[in-house]
Amino acid sequence: MSTTTTATTATTRTAGTGRIANRALWTVQIVIGLFLIVASAAPKLFGQEDAVRIFTEMGGGDGLRYAVGILELAGGIGLLLAPFAAAAATGIVALMIGAAITQAFVLDKPSYVVTPLIIGALMVWVAVARRHRTIAFLQGLGR
Repeated sequence: MSTTTTATTATTRTAGTGRIANRALWTVQIVIGLFLIVASAAPKLFGQEDAVRIFTEMGGGDGLRYAVGILELAGGIGLLLAPFAAAAATGIVALMIGAAITQAFVLDKPSYVVTPLIIGALMVWVAVARRHRTIAFLQGLGR
């Protein structure tokens, strides 16, 4: 039994998820998760005027607005659920790359690229640090 405990501790330390890092990760996950749910997904899903206008300007329309809103909602919820945090963070990285490209080249607002790049970088950290928990969850499903 001590071998298992030692291996788990070594894996945890290798992943950089000591007590302080774990608290920092949870803080980032909660703040970004709530931001995605409340400030990003909700306006898109509830048809807030600015969200509708932006997606109309870029030619995406309601379908793309709803799709992005649903993905942001799923990502935000996933960040708050430990077994799904790494997968959610990975999906959010993809969304943030798309957001940065859209801001820079479609909406021609390169200064707006900073926010998605910061969120994307933080999500890379979460995805890497939380990968072991997601892998363990998936392995448990296969039993």
